[in-house]
Amino acid sequence: MRLSGDSAPGNMNSSGSGNFLLVPIPEYPLLDCVPNKTVKIVVLGARNVGKTALIVRFLTKRFIGDYEANTGALYSRKVTMDGEEVSLQIQDTPCVALQDDAEGLYCQEQINRSIYWADGYVLVFSITDNSSYRTIQPLYQHIRRIHPSGNIPVILVGNKNDLLRARQVPAEEGNTLATSLGGVYFEASARENHEGVHAAFLHLCQEVIRALGGGNGEKRRGGLHLARPKSPNMQELKRRFRQVLSSKVKSATTI
Repeated sequence: MRLSGDSAPGNMNSSGSGNFLLVPIPEYPLLDCVPNKTVKIVVLGARNVGKTALIVRFLTKRFIGDYEANTGALYSRKVTMDGEEVSLQIQDTPCVALQDDAEGLYCQEQINRSIYWADGYVLVFSITDNSSYRTIQPLYQHIRRIHPSGNIPVILVGNKNDLLRARQVPAEEGNTLATSLGGVYFEASARENHEGVHAAFLHLCQEVIRALGGGNGEKRRGGLHLARPKSPNMQELKRRFRQVLSSKVKSATTI
């Protein structure tokens, strides 16, 4: 099922909300053990903070290093969390930006639709870019306008913590802001550290399941185990990995 006016898979672009895919392509047989829980997560943040890199790092444990301009890809995966099959859907998004008054946001319509669709929210900034940090509070307020009541599972991720010499946002400020939003703060490096990225996404998945009534309020143990990727988006990532490796081999042979 797709929203009215959405394009067929593979034709997504950011030129208009009519071509923004908000439902996943099923990656498991429709009649074969469909998970009874769905976790829908959207990743939001300013330009060049590493939203796509974080998603790719979480799903594949790899870092490409060069990403095409985001077009709002949806990654659909069947995962096992604490022994239970879960359908995990992660929505990548175009960037948000502060308006001239530094209070409102420039937000494309597909971002609003993603916020409305999602159950959990990853708010990302770069620790090397204070302006990206300043978008977080208005972004959360924007989410609250779309979801004015109820619990909102949210985490705050300060990406690029491998670039400590370029740090502009102290960790203490990240912790303080996350607490004010009712969430948890994670610092991570999509480039250098898969474990930190995995821990952040795992925490949010658990919070979403609890919010949806899937938990008993106690701290869940265990981990999230990713199934082998089968969706077209993941196949495209594998193709790009091969291209990157091929280019590195050619560079090495010409030296």
